[in-house]
Amino acid sequence: MMAADLHHQSVAGLAAALRARQVSAVELARHFLGRIQQHADLGAFLAVDEAVTLAQAQAADARLAAGDAPLLAGVPLAHKDIFVTRDWPTTAGSRMLAGYRSPFDATVVQRLAEAGMVGLGKLNCDEFAMGSANENSAFGAVKNPWNPAHVPGGSSGGSAAAVAAGLTPAATGTDTGGSIRQPASFCGLTGIKPTYGRASRYGMIAFASSLDQAGPMARTAEDCALLLSALCGPDLDRDSTSLDVPAEDFTRLLNDSLAGLRIGVPREFFGEGLAPDVRAAVDAALAELEKRGARRVEISLPRTELAIPVYYIIAPAEASSNLERFDGVKFGHRARDYADLEDMYKKTRAEGFGAEVKRRIMTGTYVLSHGYYDAYYLQAQKLRRMIADDFQAAFKQCDVIAGPVAPTVAWALGAERDPLADYLADVYTLPASLAGLPGMSVPAGFGEGGLPVGLQLIGNYLQEGRLLNVAHQLQQSTDWHQRFPQGF
Repeated sequence: MMAADLHHQSVAGLAAALRARQVSAVELARHFLGRIQQHADLGAFLAVDEAVTLAQAQAADARLAAGDAPLLAGVPLAHKDIFVTRDWPTTAGSRMLAGYRSPFDATVVQRLAEAGMVGLGKLNCDEFAMGSANENSAFGAVKNPWNPAHVPGGSSGGSAAAVAAGLTPAATGTDTGGSIRQPASFCGLTGIKPTYGRASRYGMIAFASSLDQAGPMARTAEDCALLLSALCGPDLDRDSTSLDVPAEDFTRLLNDSLAGLRIGVPREFFGEGLAPDVRAAVDAALAELEKRGARRVEISLPRTELAIPVYYIIAPAEASSNLERFDGVKFGHRARDYADLEDMYKKTRAEGFGAEVKRRIMTGTYVLSHGYYDAYYLQAQKLRRMIADDFQAAFKQCDVIAGPVAPTVAWALGAERDPLADYLADVYTLPASLAGLPGMSVPAGFGEGGLPVGLQLIGNYLQEGRLLNVAHQLQQSTDWHQRFPQGF
């Protein structure tokens, strides 16, 4: 295998090359560390430690030589900076945690390390995972490798940009309202958010606890299946929201036929607001699935538009509670000059939090306040249950739901957008998050300006294997997932 081609290989391809001793884990690690340095201007990485990475690679090579290595041993990986890590600082993209080092690893980080993967460092993200463009990071915006004048999506924009640019073959992300699926779509990748509770939230800095879920981003559905198999599984002692569902091999269904598979297409996903170029790409992807034996079924998710106000009541409410711990007392940033304890709280938070985080804390505190809890928060929770019921009604008519990930392709960096415009961009991803369903984005071609478009697939609870098979079958018919941005 030529060194120049290493960053164009899939996770599965690199794993096979390592086992065949065509390349060593140390050689791989050095190659990707060099690429990270070469393309630092993308702003994707926040922390790299060559000594740590090479030590992990050497350990992986020793396991490979001994013949007892796990399947993913030696394959490089980078983590969204929302997961705490002992070996690299963890900031959550915020000044509030600049330089913070955790005494332990998040469960997701720990499990992928136990699978033998080699950590390359920490990836930029919107502050505390709040955003749709990765422009809210305190450490600078991330650029989209397909066009550096455009956003990579958010909040897992650093993860998406790094994989798309070939700086890492895979990355972890988190999805609260679409933050794996939307950046995967904007950067031409495969990314999956599993059923809520499938992946442990222990050590994942909380934004909205009833919504946050970890998942992988990579080039192919097969890669995501391998990664998901390694990171999922119960963590009941450390995460009260963890599902008591055994880990499974998500690759086992990858070659199942799609004959007779019913793909539900929600009419609400194809109405006013969907850009023509996105619609054309999604239709083309659905046509490819039909060629492989699937059939379209028109369905309805009648409360789709209500997902936006419901999410932007529930998520900020939970954020205002979760971010209360950042007060300058025990860890993180503390204001230098203050008169008393209350003044320290105020100045610390004013200095440490960015504008979007403050906006959501204020919104959340308002909807939880006396006199407004019943009018807003309680009503939002009732509607959330109705949105989940809509999905269950739809799954009586279909096996998988498909549609666009976002209404448009990636927009320009620095575009003067009203915050509400960013919120509206999540209209197709929010419903599955509110219902706790698994969802993924699969490359579906290109739209305006040659920017990628993703096809969103949504499954019923614990149906990740079926989603991954549909995505894998699409990737047997197309080469969209194999294309790289020019210059990378």
